[in-house]
Amino acid sequence: MLHTATPPNPALPLYDDLIPGGSHWSFIIRRGHVLRLIDEEGGANVGMLMYNPANPLERYNMPDTLKNQHTFLLTQGHVLLSDMGRVFASIVHDDLGWHDTVSGTCNRKLVEQRWGRKTYQDARNLYHRNGTHSFLNELAKYGLGKKDLTANLNWFSKVATNDDGDLRFVPGHSRAGASVDLRFEMDTLLVLHTCPHPLNPASDYPRFPLRYQLYKAAPVSDADPCKTSSPEATRAFANNALYHLFEQEA
Repeated sequence: MLHTATPPNPALPLYDDLIPGGSHWSFIIRRGHVLRLIDEEGGANVGMLMYNPANPLERYNMPDTLKNQHTFLLTQGHVLLSDMGRVFASIVHDDLGWHDTVSGTCNRKLVEQRWGRKTYQDARNLYHRNGTHSFLNELAKYGLGKKDLTANLNWFSKVATNDDGDLRFVPGHSRAGASVDLRFEMDTLLVLHTCPHPLNPASDYPRFPLRYQLYKAAPVSDADPCKTSSPEATRAFANNALYHLFEQEA
């Protein structure tokens, strides 16, 4: 299903597409829109980076996102902060309840050691991509590179700790149809991949697709749960308002 024009029914997506497992993609989403991520088959991992397309030096800040909201996981009600104290996106819906942003992404060495080396010449589109190179391939389209890599999000993945503080991947966390809605509060360059989580111990290369949909967002009220979830979130929304002030006057 693919919608390229605004449907008359607001419940229908403006756009709907499927990204295969073990792939990567990027696009610029405008503020005032919602991106719905759907784990099509269950077991997906979606690595994501975010940048300000008008100034790519501004990008997603994992430490501030977690410490300012006193959390280790991401779920409904949280906001995703930039390193300039603004809100890239708000998590306005989440029927899964736990998403990881501390484990990073897989690289070529890890993928080859765990699942073997499969090149495009060997397997065509089923070759073994890794998260780091997937991010770099997409970043290059915008003049960005290795120096611009930062801590990423891992949607639909959960990690837990043992008594020694070691992280472990939780298999079977996400079910088919699980979804999360991100309302974008500023224009954002999204870079994403559907490569395996770096801690996934699966014996075969995990390859699970992502469905994504775009919707027009409803206006954000002063009582919005994400906006009022913490003093830090409220201040970040105020920073967004100042950032967009002159656009509103124009």
